[in-house]
Amino acid sequence: MFTGRKLIIATKHKKETVIEPLFRKAFGVECFVDPTFDSDLLGTFTGEIERVEGPMDTLRQKCLLAMQSNNCDLGLASEGSFGSHPSYFFVPADDELMIFIDQKYNLEIMARSLSTATNFNGKYLTNEKELKEFATLVDFPSHGLIIKKDKGDLSFIKKGIHEEIELFKHFNYCLNRFGGAYVETDMRAMHNPMRMEVIRDAAIRLIEKINSKCPKCSVPGYSIGELIKGLPCNYCGNPTNSILCHSYTCAHCDYQEEKMHPNGKKFEEPMYCDICNP
Repeated sequence: MFTGRKLIIATKHKKETVIEPLFRKAFGVECFVDPTFDSDLLGTFTGEIERVEGPMDTLRQKCLLAMQSNNCDLGLASEGSFGSHPSYFFVPADDELMIFIDQKYNLEIMARSLSTATNFNGKYLTNEKELKEFATLVDFPSHGLIIKKDKGDLSFIKKGIHEEIELFKHFNYCLNRFGGAYVETDMRAMHNPMRMEVIRDAAIRLIEKINSKCPKCSVPGYSIGELIKGLPCNYCGNPTNSILCHSYTCAHCDYQEEKMHPNGKKFEEPMYCDICNP
């Protein structure tokens, strides 16, 4: 379905460096990037342009815009969000969504990678000692930094800082003029190797999903639609919160099936049972 076809990767932040080798090897596609495509028009991490839509709608829009402007019927895009982990509220997380759209065969396949492996951070600093400690904490200079007058103040902003001389130059400017500066990690992919690894993981998950075909209609993208809990406790037999089965759904023909005991377990230990271990 994909061999020899051109695939546009909708990015201006060098994401193709991890995505292109994987997709070229997996499907034999000819990946390319449009250097004039400006994904920042849909929103920036630093707030100069607000992201109006949610991450999923923005992701789809980004991919379709790149495909339309390049007259390409095969496209891929990713979109990252940063904040508290949905389950562990005090832990920062990188949530990467990736979409693959094939207009020739009417396919839209999406994958997600949610990871706590991120240095997403920001702090208002008032002296060089604090700056050095923060820079060490977030793996500077391999990971870029951004300096602003204040967290929500964009009247002074410098991005993509990787050199110590440049970092202290801009920080001391803010220190002398404003009394301090807000320093944060630059979360654009080409300035953040940790994020780039999560993007790589999302790409691998997406490839696995594309390679999964519906047993009924053979259309790619056959995937888990729902995680069904209820694995019985080994002691009392009552259902627990552990996974009992995966429910698979085909988006093309609506075929469904349940695969029991996906983790190879038919019973759960009593320590994970709300009745035996309340």
